[in-house]
Amino acid sequence: MVVTVSLVALFGLVLFFLLRSRTLGAGAAFIAAGFGFFLASTGAAHPINQLTQSLIEAASGL
Repeated sequence: MVVTVSLVALFGLVLFFLLRSRTLGAGAAFIAAGFGFFLASTGAAHPINQLTQSLIEAASGL
């Protein structure tokens, strides 16, 4: 859960700065979608959390 909360904070911060600088492109759409999936408890949140956890574990193993 610590990873999920920190990712929500990270996505929220990035989205805030993207919206503030008015650079809304494909990257901003990805950040907004990621923020929404982590923030909301939808059916898609669990697979995204699993994917994120796997990526974090893989990155820590490098």
